[in-house]
Amino acid sequence: MAHISFPPPYIASSAAAHALRQTGHAVLAPQELAARAGVGLASLQALEPDWSELPADAFLKDGGRYRRRRHSCFIASHNQLQQVAHRAHWQPVEYNALHGGMLRMFEPMRAATAQSPAWGGLLLGLSDLADQVFATRGQPWFIEAHQFRIDTTDGIGRPTPEGAHRDGVDMVAVVLVGRHAVKGGETRIFEAAGPSGQRFTLTEPWSVVLLDDARMIHETTPIQPESGRVGGTRDTLVLTWRRDGFQGQVFDGDQKSEA
Repeated sequence: MAHISFPPPYIASSAAAHALRQTGHAVLAPQELAARAGVGLASLQALEPDWSELPADAFLKDGGRYRRRRHSCFIASHNQLQQVAHRAHWQPVEYNALHGGMLRMFEPMRAATAQSPAWGGLLLGLSDLADQVFATRGQPWFIEAHQFRIDTTDGIGRPTPEGAHRDGVDMVAVVLVGRHAVKGGETRIFEAAGPSGQRFTLTEPWSVVLLDDARMIHETTPIQPESGRVGGTRDTLVLTWRRDGFQGQVFDGDQKSEA
């Protein structure tokens, strides 16, 4: 059977805030994401070699060897970006039935990547978009950044082994950084409280799906190697924005602790 894929429903960056408010999602082409970040597309593309040096994910509960990743956390406030002390990633089981409730300490992003102007422009540009969508200007955004490589070492790789899910945040950005010698990897988004959904495949590096996490459920289908090809990979950057601190962080006045 021939593999069928549907093109992404791209919109202009200038329409992204309206689309997120109206439908809960927006999809931007690479040039539109670069414009949102205030940099040239080549500056984003210059970050791509970092995905070739990601450590293995040691926390996969399905026993797979198909995922490599790094993780770092940032705070965006008043058009300033600050990387915070390295911390574990945590999600409640309500949002991640497979890995929820675990403190997962991944290797941090490389300093050269996290401190690059393109990286700062990307996170601040999308934080400004989140301000427009959620009317939160002046309030800090707590951002988690996940660099993923999914490969076909064992014949199949699962970008979302937890299945269709929400992340327990305010806004999610899923950026395709690259794909090589694979088929599959279809993005599927659904209304959390309705019947509507869309399916499409991101193929252009630095295209992005933006989601209002309270309103949308999302997943990406497994990848397989193209016929006769080896070494298939799919690289993504997943960014999340949350208003009330990082997940797993409990606030009590000026005190905070980890779950």
